[in-house]
Amino acid sequence: MARSQQFSNVVVSGLAHVDAPHVVSSSEIEAQLADTLQRLGMPAGTLGGLAGITERRFWDEGTRPSDAAAMAGAKLLADVGVDRRDVGALINTSVDRDWLEPSTACIVHHKLGLAPDALNFDVGNACLGFINGMALTAAMIERGDIDHGIVVDGESARVVVESTIARLADPACDRDLFRSSFATLTLGSGAAAMLLSRREMADDGHPFHGVVSRAATEHNELCQGQPDDMRTDAAGLLTAGLALARETWRDAVDVFDWSADAIDAAFIHQVSRAHTRSVIGALGLREDRIPLLYPEHGNIGPAGLVITWSKEVDAGRLTPGDRLALLGIGSGLNCAMADVRW
Repeated sequence: MARSQQFSNVVVSGLAHVDAPHVVSSSEIEAQLADTLQRLGMPAGTLGGLAGITERRFWDEGTRPSDAAAMAGAKLLADVGVDRRDVGALINTSVDRDWLEPSTACIVHHKLGLAPDALNFDVGNACLGFINGMALTAAMIERGDIDHGIVVDGESARVVVESTIARLADPACDRDLFRSSFATLTLGSGAAAMLLSRREMADDGHPFHGVVSRAATEHNELCQGQPDDMRTDAAGLLTAGLALARETWRDAVDVFDWSADAIDAAFIHQVSRAHTRSVIGALGLREDRIPLLYPEHGNIGPAGLVITWSKEVDAGRLTPGDRLALLGIGSGLNCAMADVRW
């Protein structure tokens, strides 16, 4: 049975996202790799065709993860109207970090002008970090430690993607290097922020019922990344990830009384077309209830799930009472699924 955390007094009281400004198409990236693709016998359109990603976005050069996370956090605070002095905690979940130390969270805390008594720290769990950050914040609220908490995530893919392009464009690049680096080319940039609150502090909040999570850490070697390089066993990661997702889904069905028809919208961590379709098929989800982000934004790590959700809110496509499922898988491997009533 998966680990379960359930909450009775926590609501999602605000969401915000910021799109990075510079669009980079897959055809532009493939143009830079034309010689390598020809030498390795790969057809034009490999990136867009296999991954289903037509473009992704980058921040301005020099934009740090804390800059992106703080932009989303500032937009969130402006939207919800909560006094910054009432925010009791800030958790940053970005895979990208400004430094090994200090934490990126403390930089975001300063940029947002939060109170000295507001807790702030990073949570790192690959692409699953945001759901973990939500659960930690909700636990503090449920215990009565704080009234409001913010979770932020700012991802910047420019350095790792551009470094990978340079590595793959080198005449020394062979099929093994290209294959293990291919997933890196799907990465994109973006930022998201969420305010979680005690139920009685936000009359129009949306109940956050809880999270179930499960680990399969024997697969920790399948995707390993550094700031300028990431290597992935894509086939192995997909196989192991789907097996873990199926087990976690069974637990979530028991805990939350889920079914494919009962879920009005599912926000899943999206890596590529093949990955997204495989998750939908493995869990028996309804494809018409899965908003897609990857075609025009790529894989934005832990921020992607929340950016997709925030875009649906902005577009007015969610209805009060809708049941929302958050489904995440992170390198390691870990899987978590959360239940929210809109």
